[in-house]
Amino acid sequence: MTWLVTGAGGMLGTDLVARLNGAAGEKTVGLRRGDLDVTDAAAVRDVLRAHRPATVVNCAAWTAVDDAEAHEDAALAVNGTAVEALAAGCAEIGASLVQISTDYVFDGTGDAPYREDDRTAPANAYGRTKLAGERAALAYERGYVVRTAWLYGAHGPNFVRTMMRLAGERDHLDVVDDQTGQPTWSGDLAERIVELVGSGAPPGVYHGTNAGRTTWCGLAREIFTLLGLDPARVRATTTDRFPRPAPRPAFSVLGHDRWAAAGLPPMRDWRDALRAAWPLLHDNTHA
Repeated sequence: MTWLVTGAGGMLGTDLVARLNGAAGEKTVGLRRGDLDVTDAAAVRDVLRAHRPATVVNCAAWTAVDDAEAHEDAALAVNGTAVEALAAGCAEIGASLVQISTDYVFDGTGDAPYREDDRTAPANAYGRTKLAGERAALAYERGYVVRTAWLYGAHGPNFVRTMMRLAGERDHLDVVDDQTGQPTWSGDLAERIVELVGSGAPPGVYHGTNAGRTTWCGLAREIFTLLGLDPARVRATTTDRFPRPAPRPAFSVLGHDRWAAAGLPPMRDWRDALRAAWPLLHDNTHA
């Protein structure tokens, strides 16, 4: 089967292409930003016609959450309008479309894990643009949406790698302890996307996060522990101490009911995933 991955130079895209390249019988076309501008509908159509993949995974995205507040139209072009073009191109060749989305489509005011069919209510521009992309994918009969959150990996900037670097530069770190979510390894998510498509599960929304929950402070302390450092060097603080242009959801825990319905187990606990990813993260950070 032929896969086409957009945003192949990003954190998730890199891991997904690597996972597919190691699979027998799979052909993978990985397109970086310089290879394909997903906002160019004609270019999207031509690429899909040329390669005729069976599955397209759209990892291309505007991910600068704060910048989206000031540039929502530009973010919408990447996160929303481009997905319409991808869906149209997939429909023309009969391909499945997997759209990567985010916990930011919820307002973050809940206290129980968000179900896949819970009401969406994004609280910032980034969330609104990603929700537009979800709707475009789901309007296509072969469209999947995989929501993820607190993503980290070896390829690209992220919270885990930042904490690893700052641990060697500062005596103490103040990290917010009033935002709760699910740290998710991009390697695990890449594996799950391949499993989802291969399972024959019906199109729709799936939550692709590692199990369990913690706060940013809890995650930072776990990182310090793995580094062999005193986790007490990470001091708990509150979100209002770090004002940002875009509001962040206080609660980002996603439920995983649809995996069971598809006959797939939930992803492993975030602590286990972090330990599995650790050698790759450590080698990459110190390269």
